[in-house]
Amino acid sequence: MAEEQKGFRLSRRLLLGAAVFGGAVLWGGATVARLARGPSGPKNTGRIADVDGIALPLKPIASPPAFDPSLPWLAKGGDINDASGLSRTPVYGVVEVSEDEHIAKALAFARANGLKVSLAAIRHSMGGHAFDDNALVLDLRRFNKVTVDAVAKTMTLQPGACWHDIQIMLHPRFAVKAMQSTDIFSVGGSLSVNAHGMDHQAGSVAGSIRSMRVMMADGSVTICSPTENIELFRHVVGGYGLFGVVLEATLDIVDNAVYRTSREIIKSDDFPKFFAEVLEPNKDIGLFYGHLSTAPGNFLEDMIVYRYDKVAEQPPTDQPALGEPDGVGLKRVIMNMAKWGSAFQELKWFTEKTLEPKFESCTVPRSSALAQGEACLVTRNNPMHDSVPYLFNDLMGETDILHEYFIPRASYNPFVAEAREILRNQDLPVLNASVRIVHKEDVALTYAPEPAYSLVLYINQPADADGNAKMRALTRALIDVTINHGGRFFLPYQLHYTAKELLASYPELPAFLTAKRHYDPAELFSSTFYRAIKALSGVDARRRISGGTHPHRAVRWTGGRRGTSRL
Repeated sequence: MAEEQKGFRLSRRLLLGAAVFGGAVLWGGATVARLARGPSGPKNTGRIADVDGIALPLKPIASPPAFDPSLPWLAKGGDINDASGLSRTPVYGVVEVSEDEHIAKALAFARANGLKVSLAAIRHSMGGHAFDDNALVLDLRRFNKVTVDAVAKTMTLQPGACWHDIQIMLHPRFAVKAMQSTDIFSVGGSLSVNAHGMDHQAGSVAGSIRSMRVMMADGSVTICSPTENIELFRHVVGGYGLFGVVLEATLDIVDNAVYRTSREIIKSDDFPKFFAEVLEPNKDIGLFYGHLSTAPGNFLEDMIVYRYDKVAEQPPTDQPALGEPDGVGLKRVIMNMAKWGSAFQELKWFTEKTLEPKFESCTVPRSSALAQGEACLVTRNNPMHDSVPYLFNDLMGETDILHEYFIPRASYNPFVAEAREILRNQDLPVLNASVRIVHKEDVALTYAPEPAYSLVLYINQPADADGNAKMRALTRALIDVTINHGGRFFLPYQLHYTAKELLASYPELPAFLTAKRHYDPAELFSSTFYRAIKALSGVDARRRISGGTHPHRAVRWTGGRRGTSRL
């Protein structure tokens, strides 16, 4: 009897153990599947309702005008959001633009009915830059034609064109000169923020622009360029869609050069020396990317330097088509697990440092004419053709937020040291940290009034009030240390800054807003972002104090002619 009871207890333990093990396997499998899953739809988790205590939502239009049946409406009413999922905003409607005439008619309709107009495409800005309460939104994604002039080495394109599609069109003969480090953005969005990326020699997109054709608020069309209507050019580029609609832009393109890839690990403190001695003097290094460790053991201390040295101007004639990223599910799992704490962050760094090089895709065959030994060769288009699908997930209770801070080059090390301590002493997971090289940028609202390095951060937060409060506190701490070192924060992201921080970073803002009202006196082009920076700058209050009741009388312009006979 005792033996039977013992056997029964043993069987029960085995069954219990098997059940626990099976449950763990099922839980683990379900968890991994959830972490590996791509988005089932856009995140739409609410709205950050204020900027520095100033409420952002507006009251609905009491009697909205009837929709013009001649316009191609994509939506009549409803809400719109951006990549953060935290900017849900009610709009009057969305017009799906595919030709110039749609824009002209939509602007005329808005002027006649007292509506504001916002410009949108991919909507990867994170602070209501592409829409506003009750606005008529122009969705430009189908306004995306591209033509290439192989002799002039230029492309002329409409603003809805996406870099991903442009690269496929240019490959294998040509490549983009300047764009972000990923290809998910629209050209119009890139122009509106003056984006920059992996080509540290080419700099920002502003340096690649030959000319732009722009529709102004009154419906007139003008040309601007670095040499024609220069002031308008300086305000449209990096002007966040507030000065007019770019109908088309002509940009420089370059040869799709062949690069030899390499990587090395250096200390973050050694990066300024590495730049001065290796990157800056070597004009054959065509692309660069600096990736900082986010593992707790060496947080922002070690850096993987990815470099691409040119070995040929053109790839072989049989160069294959551009492919899509491999291992997306696994990369997404590792990225999402890094949100769980130190051990998983160390695992992520280990894979980046040790495993990724073993799976590097070398798209150009080696030959004696190109390289010797075990060189891995790629074309320029390969590393730039990255749509980072592993960053997008189906975890609806959270969101991942971008930050970028521009630091004068001499202040890089002390800035990173202070940023490191700020980030260590808070509990939002830092998923990615990278370093870019930035030139002095001559646009009206410049993020780089002098040569700089930028620190790009990708930080996870809960998509709720507590998560927003933590992100706001962290953002302000990072902005303050940036300002203390003579730097600036990038404006396309969340509206977490104070009035003092905004004006300290961008002392040109009052002049920028004056120019806005010069080119667009009725402030037809608007966005939540525009209302926020205007309120924080105190412009409306100063206009009331000065007695200006009409926008024409409230501003004084000293920036030159408008660039169109009708304004």
